[in-house]
Amino acid sequence: MGSTSARDNGSTPDGHGGRPAPGRRDLIKRSAALGLITVPTMSFLSACATGGGGGHGPSAAPAGEKTDKNPLGVKDGAALEAFIFKGGLGDQYAKDAEADYRALYKAEVKHTGTQQVGPKLTPRFAGGNPPDVIDNSGADHLDMNKLSTQGQLQDLAALLDAASLDDPAKKVRDTIHPSTIEKGKHGDTFDVLYYAFTIYGTWYSQKLLDSKGWTYPRTLDEMVTLCGEIKKAGIAPWTYAGKYPYYVHFNLFAQIAKIGGMEKWIAIDNLEPGAWTSNDAVRQVVEHYEELAAKKYFLEGSQGLTHIQSQTAWNKGKAVFIPNGSWVENESAPTTPDDFGMSVGALFDGSGDKMPHGTLRGEPSEPYIVSAKGKNPVGGMELLRIMLSKKHAQNFATKVKSLTCVMDATEGMTLSPGLASASKVFKEAGDNLISLQLQEWYPALTDEKIGGLTGQLLTGELKAADWIKKTQAEADKVAKDSSVTKFKRTA
Repeated sequence: MGSTSARDNGSTPDGHGGRPAPGRRDLIKRSAALGLITVPTMSFLSACATGGGGGHGPSAAPAGEKTDKNPLGVKDGAALEAFIFKGGLGDQYAKDAEADYRALYKAEVKHTGTQQVGPKLTPRFAGGNPPDVIDNSGADHLDMNKLSTQGQLQDLAALLDAASLDDPAKKVRDTIHPSTIEKGKHGDTFDVLYYAFTIYGTWYSQKLLDSKGWTYPRTLDEMVTLCGEIKKAGIAPWTYAGKYPYYVHFNLFAQIAKIGGMEKWIAIDNLEPGAWTSNDAVRQVVEHYEELAAKKYFLEGSQGLTHIQSQTAWNKGKAVFIPNGSWVENESAPTTPDDFGMSVGALFDGSGDKMPHGTLRGEPSEPYIVSAKGKNPVGGMELLRIMLSKKHAQNFATKVKSLTCVMDATEGMTLSPGLASASKVFKEAGDNLISLQLQEWYPALTDEKIGGLTGQLLTGELKAADWIKKTQAEADKVAKDSSVTKFKRTA
């Protein structure tokens, strides 16, 4: 399933929580045999339930007295173990929350930061001694669908109904974005908390646009026109992570949903016959990318770049636009000039759009789970309650330049340029937010099969009509493959 993005300190892309990357396929296959690590990845919004039986409450875990200040009933002195994905977001923000837990309950907290959540925790789940709370992100994550079905995930309903740390009169559920609750469900059970909130879109330097007198385009046609002006100025209009062309899907897929509407995109998510070939929005968007390629509006050599290399070229002003997620500000910080003015724009208008101007792809990411069979699941939920306070949501924003699922947590803060821009377009979008499931449910299809076709499209080796035809064929193969678990979306 997450974020989600390439946040692994620059080695391989994974998601904010994690797209698959070359070099981890064999590990995935070996780990899958153990029954806990599988695809899908974890970066993208689940607007509906996926199958599964859900978790259950702790049976022999330590319990304390429930009070107004301790609504979950954490026992004083109850030790806690946290296992945190340490990628582009780092893990200091989690350590800061753990320090508050330690102080509140006079308890030992064992912290592990790693990029190998699945490989390290598979044997522990199998052995019945998992850690209490886990940031299950990155390329090598645990399969949460399977864990939920096995009853390994703590039902987090008690967390949602607990008093928030900031205002005892408010429940936690009333302080977080509603899509966070929808995404975190297996069946009717809420057992995954997606802590971050990722904004996807077209990223650019506001300083560069201002210095050239250019304005961020409203429409696909305006983008093509501007690209012509940019190229005449001796700059490449676009670059992208050519070694991982699914980065382009962050925009391409969402642009299809914006023009064609979510009903038609849901047909794509559900692998319905003809969902790609019968959708005129697909034709519009893919022909737009074909035109960009034909007019050589991509930085030469982009097809050979990693996500880090493409971001670096962009930071250096070799290209104006790049498709990415809001983790890019933190990830590319080492090469970003101080006055860069990092900004993100909403999706472009096409012809006959079903969704209005300003529509944005914004989705919960960074999945946290609590082990139902851990030694202290109540403490695990309490750590999440601490993290969901404004103090720690703001700490997250400060340290990693990203939003959390806590609504309005950054109000009044002085934000970094990219985060400020992401917050602005998020507010302007209102309810016009796009959520996609295809990359989460079927990453082998989107990242390998369709990704390969997209790579050919952007180098001019494949025409739009052929891309659409072949993409439909690949989707049909998955739909007919009985070995692939299918998911159904209704909204």
